[in-house]
Amino acid sequence: MTSEIAQTVIATAQAKAAEGGFAVCVTVLDTAAHLVAFHRMDGAMLGPIDVSQKKARTAALFQTDSLQLGQAAQPGGAIYTLENTNGGLISFGGGVVLRDKNGAFVGAVGVAGATVEADEDIAQAAAAALKA
Repeated sequence: MTSEIAQTVIATAQAKAAEGGFAVCVTVLDTAAHLVAFHRMDGAMLGPIDVSQKKARTAALFQTDSLQLGQAAQPGGAIYTLENTNGGLISFGGGVVLRDKNGAFVGAVGVAGATVEADEDIAQAAAAALKA
């Protein structure tokens, strides 16, 4: 994960969020779930700072999108209470694995501050920018 890649992810997320009229927080982590870049758009609330970081951390640590993990983390699911591990995770949409053009895992992005559905769409668009 380079800062150039992280900035591409953030710029794409910002543009997609602005299209929908949202102000979001965007976190980009490397493969070890360490912070590479963070951006809080003007007007974004403060709460989504932590949420975006936890969404990205969830995706990075498990190399799986947070939305996909969330399906098994529901009450009665195989990984119910997963959110309570690793210092706190998020098991709903907005945390997306980042892969390069060759499909290699390079990190994760977390988006928070819009609706859950919009967070997921924004994060997916940001991840897709690496494959373009």
